[in-house]
This record gives sequence, structure tokens and C-alpha cells, in this order.
Amino acid sequence: MLRIYQNTYRRTARKAVVYSTKVACCNHSTLCGITSHPRRPRDAGSSSSNGSHQRHEEFLLAGNPARGWQMPPPSRGYGMLVVRILRGALKLRYLVLGGAIGGGVSLSKKYEDWKDGLPDFKWLEDAMPQGERWSQFSRNLIEVGSLVKNAIDVDPKLKQLGEDKLSEWRSWFDSRLDDAIEAADYQGVQIVETKDDLKAKTTVAALGITTDESRKKYEKLQSQVETLQTEIMNVQIKYQKELEKMEKENRELRQQYLILKTNKKTTAKKIKKSLIDMYSEVLDELSGYDTGYTMADHLPRVVVVGDQSSGKTSVLESIAKARIFPRGSGEMMTRAPVKVTLAEGPYHVAQFRDSDREYDLTKESDLQDLRRDVEFRMKASVRGGKTVSNEVIAMTVKGPGLQRMVLVDLPGIISTMTVDMASDTKDSIHQMTKHYMSNPNAIILCIQDGSVDAERSNVTDLVMQCDPLGRRTIFVLTKVDLAEELADPDRIRKILSGKLFPMKALGYYAVVTGRGRKDDSIDAIRQYEEDFFKNSKLFHRRGVIMPHQVTSRNLSLAVSDRFWKMVRETIEQQADAFKATRFNLETEWKNNFPRLRESGRDELFDKAKGEILDEVVTLSQISAKKWDDALNTKLWEKLSNYVFETIYLPAAQSDSFNTMVDIKLRQWAEQALPAKSVEAGWEALQQEFISLMERSKKAQDHDGIFDQLKSAVVDEAIRRHSWEDKAIDMLRVIQLNTLEDRFVHDKQEWDSAVKFLETSVNAKLVQTEETLAQMFGPGQLRRFTHWQYLTQDQQKRRSVKNELDKILKNDTKHLPTLTHDELTTVRKNLQRDNVDVDTDYIRQTWFPVYRKHFLQQALQRAKDCRKAYYLYTQQGAECEISCSDVVLFWRIQQVIKITGNALRQQVINREARRLDKEIKAVLDEFSDDEEKKGYLLTGKRVLLAEELIKVRQIQEKLEEFINSLNQEK
Repeated sequence: MLRIYQNTYRRTARKAVVYSTKVACCNHSTLCGITSHPRRPRDAGSSSSNGSHQRHEEFLLAGNPARGWQMPPPSRGYGMLVVRILRGALKLRYLVLGGAIGGGVSLSKKYEDWKDGLPDFKWLEDAMPQGERWSQFSRNLIEVGSLVKNAIDVDPKLKQLGEDKLSEWRSWFDSRLDDAIEAADYQGVQIVETKDDLKAKTTVAALGITTDESRKKYEKLQSQVETLQTEIMNVQIKYQKELEKMEKENRELRQQYLILKTNKKTTAKKIKKSLIDMYSEVLDELSGYDTGYTMADHLPRVVVVGDQSSGKTSVLESIAKARIFPRGSGEMMTRAPVKVTLAEGPYHVAQFRDSDREYDLTKESDLQDLRRDVEFRMKASVRGGKTVSNEVIAMTVKGPGLQRMVLVDLPGIISTMTVDMASDTKDSIHQMTKHYMSNPNAIILCIQDGSVDAERSNVTDLVMQCDPLGRRTIFVLTKVDLAEELADPDRIRKILSGKLFPMKALGYYAVVTGRGRKDDSIDAIRQYEEDFFKNSKLFHRRGVIMPHQVTSRNLSLAVSDRFWKMVRETIEQQADAFKATRFNLETEWKNNFPRLRESGRDELFDKAKGEILDEVVTLSQISAKKWDDALNTKLWEKLSNYVFETIYLPAAQSDSFNTMVDIKLRQWAEQALPAKSVEAGWEALQQEFISLMERSKKAQDHDGIFDQLKSAVVDEAIRRHSWEDKAIDMLRVIQLNTLEDRFVHDKQEWDSAVKFLETSVNAKLVQTEETLAQMFGPGQLRRFTHWQYLTQDQQKRRSVKNELDKILKNDTKHLPTLTHDELTTVRKNLQRDNVDVDTDYIRQTWFPVYRKHFLQQALQRAKDCRKAYYLYTQQGAECEISCSDVVLFWRIQQVIKITGNALRQQVINREARRLDKEIKAVLDEFSDDEEKKGYLLTGKRVLLAEELIKVRQIQEKLEEFINSLNQEK
């Protein structure tokens, strides 16, 4: 394009110069008085033309100073100036015009060429819908896509560890959805929205999806998402445990490093715990000991109860001076009991009981991490399709000005269940709430939403059932700022004076827990609360409530005061109860297990772990000969059936025995033999390990309490363990090379092969005779001695067998199959004896009969070849006695020996250590799973020891707490 433009530009410029020169010449001729003659005929025009050109040349040469050109007169100079101006203007015009025309023509030509090269898209006009139908179709498809994506949306807070799997699954679903939409011809979409969640019910006729099918697919997608979320949650739990384990090991190593660096012996100083921390530890111990409050756990704690979304969590956060709990818009967020221990400290921090990480509550990033971890622990505690859990999440919050107490936040009471809740959610929450409030020393913090009608409350009835006299109940009315606008002040006065509800309480309080904004800080909420009560009409001269009944600060002081009063009144009584319980348990232990020490489940697990690992060490110390015998036996057990049915018998039926054997053996070694060998090796390893475990049970010092745990560990480790993949390729090479050898090297190997052949044939002969015994029935002697009779089928089989024996007697080298004539002869002979059978019946009887005949002949050949080794070495394949059977079994015997040797080396060098790693991994997993340990280590001895150890720990902590409490007084 550029080259065309340049050429056009040059041509146009040259034409413009020539034209300008001619015009200037003509003007100059006129100015100089040179006149042009009229046109003459062609024969005379040449001279005129020459004269004109001659004058033109003289004019051009006149400008050369060397020719003596003289200055023209003034009129002539003016004319020359005009000529130059015109020439420049004309030259510029033609340059621009010529360039534009040339470029435009070239561009137009290139555009036409490019347009002609494009494919024809007219077919799209017929294929695609037009007008309003297409617009409606597009909008509906977009709605369907977005609706289904939203329906399967996954919790974004769980995507951190499973982002790859989620993105892969979602991209797959999007692609499938797009393909379906592109192939569909839209007919209609129906969408139904509910209040709590969005359920899409689509009817796409072109897809052939009915309402039931769409519901099934939607449920299937939901189950897949739930499964994926559970998997992600389990991975995150495992990751968190490993992280905490590594952090603990890191601290220990750092301490050891510092000790070695300073080269000084340091004594660990016992850190003095605060009073509330000691009390919280006692409650933690009790939570795992007595879950029903039926025996001894009547220690005080503040139980926070209320209807869902009544503001329970907000009240607790206001007391803790930090927004530590996750929030939702009308949905259930508290799914498990959360025990919060409040303590005074120099820094505002939070920490879970089972973690060493401290969250700085003055930093928003740590607050977000804390809320995320709380939500994660709640979801992790819910298992088996449940909505709520009884598993307690324990944390400690310390900070300046916090009142010391222990609070338990429970899931909110609900009156109606949604479709995404378990069917027993409502009853489970009621039972959990009653369970905590039934503690006679528990302080009930009853939360009532002031923005709704009091008659709609569900919690007040439960509280009244557990504390009818109100001796340990504190009533809290939340959202008073909304109640002031909606309710009558007299009604609020009745609520806070205890005259509206039949429920009684120690005190009544009104609080404001925020303006409904998630981003508000605790300081902003507290300031808003103080400003509200200062300016509220409830505090006018004739106010309806007293000042000490309002604000979260007054509530916190009142609850803490009541909490410690209850603790001082009941702690001595609880300590005496645990002393009596300990005495009774110790007496029972001495009577039942006088010579045994009280070993808890963890101690027993460690002991069992050591015994299992000792057995693994013993596995690697088994002698090579024992391994060889076990592996060779297992290999022949796996391979014998294939050798007889696929190699030996088919080759014996062919004319070229050795050729058929070579082909069959090579195919076997290239395909099935290596994998079967590895399978045999793995079963031999498993069998030896299990036999070691069984032998350990017969020892004198064996403790049967570990048997169930050991069996579970061994079964799980064996299930996980697999042989190395590269072993198959290595065995294939070894076996192919071994089978290539077709010559028996010495007499000892020959005798061993003959013995191997006889043993194998005898084993097959025994199996065949058992089959014949079932087919033909017992013999005459057995029938006589055991009073047995032949069935009708057995009598027919015996008749057929007699005819078949005649055929084999006449032809001892008979082929494995019967000819048509032989079948006809057998049938006619049987018909003469009034036995009517078909040809298939005869063939079924022939097969075991002929196999017995063949095996007997093979056994006879083996006996004949027993002393034919030297004849075989001299004559080879042309030996008078056919000993190809012996050579075949010698080759198989050699490959079994070589394979067994290779497997033994792999077991000793690799597989035993890999199995040891698997067992250690299983033991580590079981040690972290308290539920599994409780299931595998059980019995009266374990349960009694666990209870006794727990009671001792609780009593010791109680005594330590009582001593500190008395010192504080």
C-alpha cells in the first residue's frame, strides 16, 4: 500500500512540474512579445514546432549568468515573480491532490480484496431468531444461568483451602450449562422465590427436563457442594492441627536452643494464674466429665439464653467490649455453645482454649480472623447432617476493665424451622437450653427483644420452667431505642418492673446494643447507648425506669457481682462432693483391679502404639528362608490355576507342545505375571504381619485390652499400603529373561522339577476326583457303610462315564474333545439301556473324566522322566521319552524362585519400612481422634480409670481455686 502511494505521488509531482513549466513559458513568451503562430498543417508544423522549442530553450538558457543574461526591465521582473508564485501554488495543489487520489484508490482496492476474502455469513440470518423473540430469549437464559450459579454458591470463607477444586467444579458446571443453553430452544422459565432462600424451578422443554428431574439435579448439586464443603472443612481441621503441632514443637526447640546457647540450667517458673482462669479450667474439666449435671457439676456459670436474633450475642460482645462473634442477616449464626471466660488484663486479647494464638482485639484484622475462626469451629462441630451441636467452643477474653465471669452463649430459641435445617433442630435447641439452665447454680441471663411484641417470646416460658421463683435469673431488654419508638412507655415500665411477664427475676435491665450496623465498633455502640439514655424520654422527670437498670456497663457489674456471690456460696459444697466421688471410685478400683495401676486411655494408647511398632520391627527380622518359603507358596497359589488351565493343558492338546508353551509363557510374562506376583507378595507380607500379631496374643504378658485397637490399626494400615509401581516393571524384565532359558542345567534341578510336577499334578488330581465324586456320587462301599443312595442324575452320570471309559481305554492318546461319531455312538449305547441324554450332557461328563485321564498320564510321564536326565542332556528335544512337561515346570519353578527372591528383597529393603510409615500415620490420626480412641479402647477397666483420673484432676483444681479464693478474701 505504501509503495503504491509513493509511485503515484512521484508521477503526479513530475506532471505538475512539467505543467507549471509550460504555463510559465507561455506567460513568459507573452510578456516578452513572443507570439505563437496559428496551427499549420502537419507537413509544415514541424518547423514551427522546432522553432517554438528553440525559443523555449533560449528562454530557459537565458537565466544562466554564464550566457550573459542581462537584468530584464522592471515589468519583466514583475512577471517572473508572478510566474514563480503560480508555479509553486500549482505544484503544491497537484501534490496534495495526486497523493489523496492515489492513496484513496489503493485503499479502496485493498478493502474490496479483503471484503471478497471474507466467508459468507448470510446463513446466520436464517439460523438465529430475530427481533423481540431473540431479546427475550437472551434475557431468560442469563437469568437461568445466574440463578443456578447463585443456588450452588459456596461459602466464600471456606474457599481458601479448596479454591482449586471449587473453581474446577464450577467451570465444569458452567460449561455444561452453556452447552445445554446453546442446544435449547427456549419455551419458558418459572422462578419461585421464598423468604429464607431462593429455590429455582425451571421448565426448559427443549432440554427435556421435567420438574422432578430438575429437582433431582438440584438436590444432587446441593449434595455435591455439601460434600465438597465437608471435605474442605476436614482438610482445614487437619491443617490447623498440624500447624498447632508444629508451633508447639517450634517453641520447644527454641527453648532448647536458648538453653544450649546460654549453657545454663534454667528452672521453669510456675506462672501464677488468675482466679477466673483457674475457675474456667475447672469448668473445662467438668465439661468433659459430667455432661448432664446429674452428679457433681453444679458450679455457677452465666447462661445467655434468648430467642433467635434477640441480641444475645450483642449483649455478650458489649460485656466483653469486642465484636468477637460472626454475624448474619436473620440467619442462625450461633450453632454451638460458646464458653467465654472474661478476665481483667493489661491488653485486650482473646485466645481459644485449645490454641496458643492470641488475637489482638484492638486490631481489625485480628478481629476478622477471630470471627472467621469462631464460625469455622461452629461449622466443624456440626456433623451428621445436624444444624446445632453440643460441642463447647471455649475461649478467654482479657482486657482492661473487664468484669471477671464465665458466660455461655447458646443458640437462639426458634419457633419455626426452615427447609435447610435438620428436622430435630427445634427440639435440640430446647433440650440444650434446658440442659444448661437446669444447673441449680447457673445464672440465667434472659434476653428479650424489645422491638417485638412480648407475647411472641419463647424463651420466657423455658426460663420460668427452670427457675420459677427467679432466684438466679436476670432479665435484659434489648433494642430499647426501637422499643421507645414502637411501644408504649407504660408497657416498657411493666416489663422492667416484672409485671408484664409471669416470669420472676433478680433484676431487670435495659440496654442498647447498636444501630443495626455491622461495621460499628464497640466504642461507637457504647457511646450511642449512653447518648440514647441521656436524651431518652424514659429519663424525664417522671421516668419509668431507674438509672441503675440501664446500659451494658451496669448490667456487666450486676452479673459479675451475682456470679462471684454464687461461686463463694457453692464452691465448698462442690469440692466436698468430688472428694466423696473420688473415694468411692478408688475403693471400686481396688476391689476390681488390685494389682493394676489406673491407666487412662491416652496412656494405654501409647503403650499399644509401642507394642505395634515393636511388631513392625520384628517383621524386618524374619529370616530370608522363611520369606522365600512364604513368598513361593503364595506365588504358586496365585499362579497354579493359570499355569494348568491356560498354558499346560492347551499346549498338551496341540501338536507343537514346545512352541505353544513359548508363546503362552511370553504373553503371560508381558501381561499378567508381574501384577499377579506383586499381589502375591503383598498378601504374603500381610499374612506374615498378621501372624506376628496373633503370636503376640499368646504371650504371657499379653493384655487383651489392646486387641481391638491393634486390629483396627493393622487393618487400616494394610488398606492404605500399596506396593511400589516400579516393582512391576522390574519384575517383568527379570521374568522375561528367566523364561528364555529352556535347558535344565544339572541333575538336582531336574529332580526338583520332576518333584514339583508330581506335586502339582497330584494336587490337581485330588481336586478333579472331588469333582467326580460330587458328580457320580459315593462308591459302593460308602453307600453300604453310610446308608447313602445315588440320585437319578448320578445314575445317569455313571452310565455315561462307563461309555466314556471304553473310549479312553481303546485310545489312551485320545484328543480332549469328542467327535460327532463318538457322541452319536455314546447316545445310542445309552438308549439301549433306556438312558436318554443329549450331547451337552455327555460333554459335561466328558470334561472331568478326560482331565483325570490326562493328569494320570502326566503323572506317569513324570515318573518315567525321573531317571531320564542324562538321556535328555544327550538327545535334547529328540529324546525317546517325552519330558517336555518336566522342562515346562522347571521353567515355571525357576521364575517363581527368581520372583520370590526379588519380592523378598523389596519387602526387607522397602515395603516393611513403608508399612511402618503407614502404621505410624494411622496411629497419629487415631491419637488425635478421641471418639475413635474411646471406641477402640473400652471396657470397665478403661472407663473406671478414666473417671477416676478425671475426678482427681477436678478435685486438685478445685482445691487450688478454693485456696486462691480464700487468700483473695
